Amino acid sequence: MKILVYGAGAIGGYLGAILTAAGEDVTLVARGAQYDALSSRGIFLEGPRSGRPDPIKVRVCKPGEEKAPYDVIFVTLKSQQIAAAAQHLRGLVAKDGVLVFPQNGIPWWYFDGIDSRYRGTPLKTLDPDGVLARTFESHMIIGGTALKPADLVEPGRIRLPDADTDALVIGEIDNRITPRVQEIAAMTTHAGWNGKVSDDVRKVKWTKLVGNAVWNSLGAITQSTAREVAEFPQTRLLAVALMREVMAVAASVGTVLDADPEAIVSGAAKRASLPTSTLQDVRGGRPLEMDAIVNVVLELGQITGVATPSLQVVAACVNLLNQRISVDGVAIKPVKRR
Repeated sequence: MKILVYGAGAIGGYLGAILTAAGEDVTLVARGAQYDALSSRGIFLEGPRSGRPDPIKVRVCKPGEEKAPYDVIFVTLKSQQIAAAAQHLRGLVAKDGVLVFPQNGIPWWYFDGIDSRYRGTPLKTLDPDGVLARTFESHMIIGGTALKPADLVEPGRIRLPDADTDALVIGEIDNRITPRVQEIAAMTTHAGWNGKVSDDVRKVKWTKLVGNAVWNSLGAITQSTAREVAEFPQTRLLAVALMREVMAVAASVGTVLDADPEAIVSGAAKRASLPTSTLQDVRGGRPLEMDAIVNVVLELGQITGVATPSLQVVAACVNLLNQRISVDGVAIKPVKRR
């Protein structure tokens, strides 16, 4: 099986490294300093269980240098980056190949492939011009959720604080269990990242989104980790309120989550946590992945008539921050005390 990992950040770099180490035919796509580091040194994985003593030498290329076609393409870009690369990605996949999309949040294809009163409803927040819907046919899409804390500390070096929930969960968008998803899950499991197949990948996404919508947005605004947000009394209350709103929207589109916001927040207050990917982007001056994890929840609430007052306020703040980063090139660097 010929594999491409398109986007060699923290998750893509980790996935490409372990698949390479397991003997798979893998190419990673990277650019800039990350390409330089991977091509010259390889990837360093640091972590109590996932860490490796030596760098893993990987095959890496720049965008446009791929040797198509590929049987499996793991698209590990941020959700807001997919549209710009869509036509290029479509040209890289083999005739019977698949693209695996393990992004955070809600996908543009959410109402495709299932029975729903909203079937066929486009999500303008995620695909305003219909580029993604026109480019990727449903049969070539596999949905996914990456359950793996990872931090790209510097180009070519990834920090991995292992957790018992570590898994790459994938599923067909029509919820069938097919040989191809089973084969891909078995491959990642063999490489060292637990691959799981879900017959309801949307529920898996919502389950993670309950936390992402809160920790990523509040963390970006307050420059805090999930633990710090959960420990502070006022933001603790806000986190619980936000989670309840997200769960209400999920229920309105057919996904009832068996989750207790109070328990989730209490658990976060007891665990060490890394800066979220969004907070890392704020500090790096990179555009934020807000559409798929916050703004689309507001859109779904509008479609279904579910009120999201707390989330609207938080979204206003984090979207303004995103505008400052994108338009003005602002980055918020942590203060280093002497």
